[in-house]
Amino acid sequence: MKQSERRKFLINSLLEEKKEYQKIGLPKNVDEQQALLRSLMNVRMAAPVSEDFIDIQNEYLKEETKDKGITDIRELKPIEEGICLWKGDITTLKCDAIVNAANSKMTGCYQPCHNCIDNQIHTYAGIQLRNVCAQIMEEQGYDEPTGRAKITPAFNLPCKYVLHTVGPIVRGHLTKEHEELLASCYRSCLELADDNDVKSVAFCCISTGVFMFPNERAAEIAVQTVRDYRREKNSGIKVIFNVWKDKDYEIYRKLLR
Repeated sequence: MKQSERRKFLINSLLEEKKEYQKIGLPKNVDEQQALLRSLMNVRMAAPVSEDFIDIQNEYLKEETKDKGITDIRELKPIEEGICLWKGDITTLKCDAIVNAANSKMTGCYQPCHNCIDNQIHTYAGIQLRNVCAQIMEEQGYDEPTGRAKITPAFNLPCKYVLHTVGPIVRGHLTKEHEELLASCYRSCLELADDNDVKSVAFCCISTGVFMFPNERAAEIAVQTVRDYRREKNSGIKVIFNVWKDKDYEIYRKLLR
């Protein structure tokens, strides 16, 4: 099956799930088809789906990620012992685990084609990720506390696992509590990684997007927490600080050099 055929199959399958979608036609333009598929995946609530759908979705997503280009962490040169800095799309990084900046519901971003990392990760991992996250949260019975973390399979991403952590939301002035909670996010992920024999972790810039944590202070906390953890625990875990924006790259480069 060609990639275009997979895409059309997935779109039609998702459109058939709801009566209100029946009037939506299949766009002829490839970009519009891709946007529609992603939107349908983003808004879909956790629910069972057929094995045929999963198989075709898996092939489709793996091909999409391959087309974007996969970066193996073995290609990255450490900027200091055990720590790398890399600018790029975290969903294309081949390592043991990547970190997702999640919200307290932990089931992903439901806004169609939103540019947040939570949306990106759930989109390219596939709908299995939302399903397994929903199951974890149902068993837990309450929202995920800020500063804690959960681990799941990565499904169709090049990495093995996703570590989901809820960062602090900064409204108004930055406080000591905000800083302590952000440090807790990094520690919780590192502890969870070591507990699950994860040898490499790629951290996104937790809380610096819509959660409004100041970028420079967030980076300082991230770097210091990782350094302290590796030293105090004598941990050999390899850490990649993943950034997307030029300004974050410069911030981390100055801190790590």
